[in-house]
Amino acid sequence: MEEDRSESDWGGLAPDILMNIISRLTVQELWTGPMFVRKSWLTVCRDSYLWSIFDLEPWFESYPQSAHLWSPDFERKVDLMLRSVVDWSDGGLTEIRVRHCSDYALSYATDRCPNLQVLAIRSSPNVTDASMTKIAFRCRSLKEIDISYCHEISHDTLVMIGRNCPNLRILKRNLMDWSDSSRRSGFVPTEYVDACPQDGDTEADAIGKHMINLERLEIQFSRLSVKGLASICEGCPKLEYLDLSGCVHLSSRDIANNVSRIKRLKEVKKPDVYVPRSGDVAQTERYGHWRLYDERFDIQAMSSLV
Repeated sequence: MEEDRSESDWGGLAPDILMNIISRLTVQELWTGPMFVRKSWLTVCRDSYLWSIFDLEPWFESYPQSAHLWSPDFERKVDLMLRSVVDWSDGGLTEIRVRHCSDYALSYATDRCPNLQVLAIRSSPNVTDASMTKIAFRCRSLKEIDISYCHEISHDTLVMIGRNCPNLRILKRNLMDWSDSSRRSGFVPTEYVDACPQDGDTEADAIGKHMINLERLEIQFSRLSVKGLASICEGCPKLEYLDLSGCVHLSSRDIANNVSRIKRLKEVKKPDVYVPRSGDVAQTERYGHWRLYDERFDIQAMSSLV
């Protein structure tokens, strides 16, 4: 009897009180708890007030790496969740942070949520230029984009986003650490790793020419050369943070000479390995060694003394 009364008391909560309680829950807690208590609770959980932000990143950060995350079945589940949230938001969704979604779900969101400001879809192997171009034209208020580890997205997307989203302040285009396969062995499909974009300079050129208002840029393990870095430093004068971790074709001198042009820059993350380009042959040396080489032996200066 006491248990029945307790259930009745919870079921009889005023909608605004119930909304206040439920609004304090995480997405994961919402999805696995109150939605399944009773129909009235499910109705509250679908209220558009709760769905201006859809952030699954805390769940992905806590979940161990697994091959299951890269499976078509898991992608379908993420797509279903994203589509549901889009419907519940009634067009008011402004922030999406998910992984392993597809063009299908993104296009659905784009058609219904034109006020999107944050889009983070890292590790989404089936997101292509097709859906991203659609986003560029329909979601012009974008301020932050994370397309890290999305190998089917090319420099064309960067061009379209840059041209159509003038408020973009944050771009994350990190790639996988191709030098250490042990970090992804057993869960990331080999064929996907092999498809990692190689056109670092082309992407850097697109960023430099079309994203003048960027303040934060992450391009870890990009294959760009000093030419690409020069394009970024010349075209993005408002940069405050630049992450070049793993960009092994950049020497300390390359970085120092180019970033000095960015007056607002506060922090640069440099690669700890330098692989000089010499035809098709690459010799790997510790970055500290090459920094010492660059600082102590200026070939042009020595030539002038001869």
